[in-house]
Amino acid sequence: MNTTSKSRPTVALAMGDPAGISPELTAKLVALDEARAAARLIVVGDKRVFDAGAAVANVAVEMDVLGADDAIPPDSGQPVFVDLKHLDPAAVVRGVASREGGRFALDNYRHALQLVTSGQAQAVCFTPFNKQAMRLADPFYDDEIGFTAGVLGTTGAATEFNVLEGLWNARVTSHVPLAKVAALLTTDAIVGALELTVTALRAAGFEPPRIAVAAFNPHAGDGGNFGREEIDVIAPAVLRAKAKGIGVEGPFPADTVFVRARRGDFDAVLTMYHDQGQIAMKLMGFDRGVTLLGGFPFPICTPAHGTAYEIAGKGIANLGAARAALLLAAEMAVRAR
Repeated sequence: MNTTSKSRPTVALAMGDPAGISPELTAKLVALDEARAAARLIVVGDKRVFDAGAAVANVAVEMDVLGADDAIPPDSGQPVFVDLKHLDPAAVVRGVASREGGRFALDNYRHALQLVTSGQAQAVCFTPFNKQAMRLADPFYDDEIGFTAGVLGTTGAATEFNVLEGLWNARVTSHVPLAKVAALLTTDAIVGALELTVTALRAAGFEPPRIAVAAFNPHAGDGGNFGREEIDVIAPAVLRAKAKGIGVEGPFPADTVFVRARRGDFDAVLTMYHDQGQIAMKLMGFDRGVTLLGGFPFPICTPAHGTAYEIAGKGIANLGAARAALLLAAEMAVRAR
């Protein structure tokens, strides 16, 4: 992204789970020339944890360090670190999910969201969370979408999108047991997911967006032999969406639709459940994929992979997905202007 210092958006970068690769990824991101050129960075976390991550990543970063209640200077020439001073690295056991680690990540994320709502940033990026640690810290925590809605006070539809180098994956259902998916597939739910997908794609510069809808059953139900969801629910939803002016086709068999999308026939694939799209996207680019939280008033991005406890502290974490997440957040913030 080619931007001048005045045109760069400000991205609040929240440190994720301290027991995984998040500290070293955060340090690598802040040290990346491309990231600092694309956005003015406000890092939120504990400086001691960040420094430990920087030591693992073998990077050195110049930053202006502020306290939690300090005003962010509008014209800082280098990244800003908001030090919440809330976690001693000595209390972190690498590779182990803990209540302290979950609280650390949630506090950082909440503060980053509030930086946007207070007008001090235009987008949020966060390095990977660990859902077990989050639930230890907050038993009512379901996922990032619910937590974000609670912090922002929003009540509209929201969802996760997975993005890989221009190809998007949207979902009708997400973090629910597979046994419940069929009952949750309704024409209204599918049309709503398509409308949300169109809004997100347009915010990212796709005009007009082209969306493929995946079938639910094997071989798209084979004319009803393997299930009727395609006939009774999905196809009617596609027709209704077309009547609303949405560029959508399908339902297509889920085992081939990503082949067509990857070769450029579509910008996005709407899948019926979480792993139906996640498996395809991660196989195509595990170390480059981005998760975008859609349905909120500003961009929120994170790497599509997890905390990688098994390699934490080894200095080998791949920066590709975190880099892509930060750059997408910055690009969408620029477009939103």
